[in-house]
Amino acid sequence: MSKTLELAKDLIARHSLTPDDAGCQEVMIKRLEPLGFRIERMRFGNVDNFYARRGDHGPLLVFAGHTDVVPTGPVEKWHTPPFEPTIKDGMLFGRGAADMKTSCAAFITAIEDFIADHPDHAGSIGLLITSDEEGIAINGTVKVVEALKARNEHFDYCIVGEPTSNKVVGDMIKNGRRGSLSGKLTVKGVQGHIAYPHLVKNPIHMVAPAIKDMVETVWDKGNEYFPPTSWQISNMNGGTGATNVVPGEVEILFNFRFCPELNSQGSTEQNLKSRVHAILDLHALDYELEWEYSPPYITPRGELVEAISKAIEESYGVTPELSTTGGTSDGRFIADICKQVIEFGPLNATIHKLNECVAVADIEPLKDTYKRTLEKLLLAADEHR
Repeated sequence: MSKTLELAKDLIARHSLTPDDAGCQEVMIKRLEPLGFRIERMRFGNVDNFYARRGDHGPLLVFAGHTDVVPTGPVEKWHTPPFEPTIKDGMLFGRGAADMKTSCAAFITAIEDFIADHPDHAGSIGLLITSDEEGIAINGTVKVVEALKARNEHFDYCIVGEPTSNKVVGDMIKNGRRGSLSGKLTVKGVQGHIAYPHLVKNPIHMVAPAIKDMVETVWDKGNEYFPPTSWQISNMNGGTGATNVVPGEVEILFNFRFCPELNSQGSTEQNLKSRVHAILDLHALDYELEWEYSPPYITPRGELVEAISKAIEESYGVTPELSTTGGTSDGRFIADICKQVIEFGPLNATIHKLNECVAVADIEPLKDTYKRTLEKLLLAADEHR
C-alpha cells in the first residue's frame, strides 16, 4: 500500500461531516511539523482551519483543500460502509474519497517526497485547509484569507484539490469559476376570490411577461474562458393551497452563473442587477428583490497553468483542457490574495453520491502531479536565486 493510499484511508475513516473536522487536520499537521512547517490553527466559530508554511521567501505555492464531507445519504444503500474505506475491484470507496480526502493525502505525500529530494529548495510551500467548504462557507477559507490579507500575506500560486477530472483523471483543469448571483424576488398583487377577477391582481400573471423577457435576454456571449451567462429559476411559490383563491404575492428564486468582464461581452454583478431591475420596472411590478453574490475568478494561461499541465501529461499521459464550468469553490476566496489559482483533482463522477470512490491506480499519479508541479515552479526559482 502506498503512503498516499494509506493516508487517504485514514482520512476517509474519520466522520468529518461538515463542519466537523473529526481530527483530519491534526493527522495532516503531524506529518507537516517534522518537515519544518509553521502551523497556524485558525478556528472561527465551530470551524477548524489551519494554514501551514515552510520557507520565508517567494515564490509561494499553496495547496488548498477541505477535510469536511457531505452527508452520506441512506447508509443501507452503500455497497460498503461510507466511513470504512474499502478497496474493491480496484476502487477505493468511502465518503470523501473523491471530494476531497484523496487530494489532501496527495498534498501531504507530494510535499514529503519533494522535500526529501530537495531539502533546501527555493521559495515556500503552504497549505490552507478548512472544514467549512461543503457547508455555508462563512468561517472557513474566506476567514483565513481575510486574516492573511490583513497582514499583507499573498500567494504566488495556489492549487485547489477539487475533483475536476471529467472522463479520465487529468483531462480537465479548472482555471476559474463563474460568478453566482442569486435573487429572491417577491412580486405583490391583491389576493381575492378567483371568481371575481376584477377585484384581484394576480401576481403570477403580472410577473409572467417579465419572466419571458428574462428568459429571452442574451446577457452576454461569453469569452475565451467562460460560456455565456445563464439565468435560471430554481423555485416559484405562491398561493394559499386553495383552488379558489388568487394569491396576494408570489416568491421566485433565481440564479445567474455569469462570466466576469474580461472583455466588452462580459457581465458583472452590478450590470446584471441593473438589467433585472430595468425589466421588472418596465412591467410596472410592485416587488421586492434581495440579492446574494459569490464572486468569479479566472487564471489566464501562465506559469501555474503551464507547470501543472506538463505535470499532468508526465503523470497521467493526458493533455488537460482548461474549463470554468461547474459550481463554486473556495478558489473564489483565495483569488483575492493570489493571482494564479487553479483546481485539479480526481474524477468527479461520484462526488456527493452513494458509493463515492476513486480508482486506486489514479492515486499515486495524483501525488506525482502535485510533486512535479512543485519541482517545475520552485526549482525554476532556485535557478534564479
